Order: sequence, then C-alpha cells, then structure tokens
Amino acid sequence: MKGFVIKTLINAAAIWVAAWIVAGITLTGDDWQHKSLTVIAVALLFGVVNWLIKPVVKLFSIPLFILTLGLITFVINALMLWLTSWASEKLNLDFHVDGFWAALFGALIISLVSWGLNLALGDED
Repeated sequence: MKGFVIKTLINAAAIWVAAWIVAGITLTGDDWQHKSLTVIAVALLFGVVNWLIKPVVKLFSIPLFILTLGLITFVINALMLWLTSWASEKLNLDFHVDGFWAALFGALIISLVSWGLNLALGDED
C-alpha cells in the first residue's frame, strides 16, 4: 500500500511539472488546494489508464516495437497521457492536454521526472 501511495504522489508531481513546463498542458483551478486534489486525481486516473490499457496497446504494437527499435514507446506514452486528458474531461477534472505534440512532450517530461524521483526516493518493487 505504501508503494502505491508513493508512486501516485510521484506521478502527481511529474504531471504537475509537465503542466508547468509544457504550454499545451493545462491544470486549472481556483487555488493550490484544488489544483493539488486535481493533480492527485489525474495521477490516479493516469495510473489506471497505464495499468489497464497500456499493456493491451503494447501487445498489439509488438511489430512496431521491433520496427522502430522501441521508439514507439514515446508515442504510446503520449497516447496514454492524451487518453487521461480525455477521461479527465469526462470526469470534470480541470486537466487538459491540447494535441498530440503537447502529449508527447508532456509524456517525456513525466517519464523523466518520475524516473528521477523514483531514483531519489528508492523503489522497493
């Protein structure tokens, strides 16, 4: 349970950094408490999307993994972030990714920040 909470908070921090850096990713809200709750909810949703949908997409894109030497991973991560944005809008969360390029750069930022925080905090798994 502790690992799940830490991973969710790491994802939340990474999403917040991506929203801060990438112009096409918006995280709106009245105050920082609302933004904090929103980014935690988006991190939970992002985790669910990556847990449920990403393995299926990876399975069906095995030929593309071979053809692109794994670079398709960046596109898949961008699509998962874009899907999270769509689901966030359906759940009335104040998070939006505006287009594929914003999703690609945001997914890159999220990956780097998550990697750095996992490295700094340690990962028991």
